Amino acid sequence: MAANDYYNQKPLPDPAPGSYGGPASSIYSSAPPSYHAQQQHLATNDRPTHGVTPLSANHSPFETVFDDHVYPASTHQTPNSSQHQLSQQDTGYHSLGRVPSEEMAYNHPTDDIPLQNQGSGRGNGVKDSDLQDHVYDAPQQQRPRKGRVRFGELGMLGSNAKKIPFVVYLFTIIQVGVFIGEIVKNATLTGSPIMTQPSFNPMIGPSTYVLINMGALFVPCMHNMPGIQNATKPISWPCPNTTTNNPESISNKCTLSELCGFNGVPEPSYNSTAPTDFTQQKPGPDQWFRFIIPMFMHAGLIHIAFNMLLQLTLGRDMERSIGSIRFFLVYISSGIFGFVMGGNYGATGSPSTGASGSLFGIFALTLLDLLYSWKDRKNPVKELIFLLSAIIISFVLGLLPGLDNFAHVGGFFMGLALGICVLHSPNSLRRRIGEDAPYSHVNNGYLAQGSPPPFFKNPIGFFKGRKPLWWVWWFIRAGALVLVLVVFILLLNNFYIYRNECSWCKYISCLPVNGWCESGNLILPK
Repeated sequence: MAANDYYNQKPLPDPAPGSYGGPASSIYSSAPPSYHAQQQHLATNDRPTHGVTPLSANHSPFETVFDDHVYPASTHQTPNSSQHQLSQQDTGYHSLGRVPSEEMAYNHPTDDIPLQNQGSGRGNGVKDSDLQDHVYDAPQQQRPRKGRVRFGELGMLGSNAKKIPFVVYLFTIIQVGVFIGEIVKNATLTGSPIMTQPSFNPMIGPSTYVLINMGALFVPCMHNMPGIQNATKPISWPCPNTTTNNPESISNKCTLSELCGFNGVPEPSYNSTAPTDFTQQKPGPDQWFRFIIPMFMHAGLIHIAFNMLLQLTLGRDMERSIGSIRFFLVYISSGIFGFVMGGNYGATGSPSTGASGSLFGIFALTLLDLLYSWKDRKNPVKELIFLLSAIIISFVLGLLPGLDNFAHVGGFFMGLALGICVLHSPNSLRRRIGEDAPYSHVNNGYLAQGSPPPFFKNPIGFFKGRKPLWWVWWFIRAGALVLVLVVFILLLNNFYIYRNECSWCKYISCLPVNGWCESGNLILPK
């Protein structure tokens, strides 16, 4: 079409009756092309003319061909006509040298609307995370790494998440309920909610024999012991309801089975024909669950108050940070390991209860968190001094009579080993290997886009493309797991089979002052 033919076209026909506009309103039915579009058309007379709306014959006296207003002047238009006109007109700012195919690729309908929600399917409503053009969809700005973690905060990536610490709350409810049960049972058997006779319980709690009867760690109820299984005369044990030290009292003449409770344990034969090797009597006491139940028991009001205070503060924040599954594994494993160590080397005649071993495992996780986020801390040296001071003071208090420091040491050791296994890598290492992403929970997988898939969904893909530093750290994790499993198996074998004694290990849980190290040992009649 020649350039002059543009103005020699016939006017458009009038709209059909009943439609908007008529002969007098035809100037509103289609807006004139912009000045930029007309100049482009005149400069390129050999281009195809499709997609260009011709001028109407009836022009408005206030509107000229040089008017570049791209929107219709009238509001009397249908949605279809408006959309058609906007799509037909050239409203983009582009050079005159671009061919139509380039203009069509450049002027994509979605590119003209900056705030349009762009989806992966271009209008299908599915959000594409790679095309975030809205201010609310932009990723949150990260705080500076230097000094961003203050005292008392966890330095793990994605910590302080608003998650409900189900494990902490559930275990706290169980522990408080069990303690109430201890008080009620002690009041029922002895007539007092706390132990006052034959001695006062400094923890303000039930009798020692009530604790044994309810499941405290007590070695004679768990395996054969010398002087018991090979005894030739019957041994009288204190009953759970005893309130006197008089050996002739009826309340001090119970069997071992009655003291241990839980359907009892096999009684020794008590005759001269019994084998001299105490380990040969079968079946023997085997209440293995006393490695687990004591985690939910406490010796008194002071004992449970301190433990629950630590559990509802440090333990709650730790579970929110690492997730309930990881927290559960560390909590239970640390408690069991602590009681296994106490059963091997602790006093044989003193029952042991409490969640202290589990909480020392949480102490270990806190120490690892401080070391992992050392460069992100505001005052890491001060925090390390404070944390080590708290741990050392707790260990020193465990040397007092009546406290099982082996549970503390064992729980802390297990917490360190499992912490290396289940926690994420140190923050600096994660940044070097490209995993500077929020801390993900076990059941949620990886939160960062482009990260490897979870191990349980794709074991091969989980290890694919990993960097050497990642492999080095995972070898360290595997070594920590193997080490703690080997030590745990050795302790169990020593408890049930070998029974090797350690002459100096007792000083881990007592001070050689006023016979403290011998006060908790079992004294049997000869």
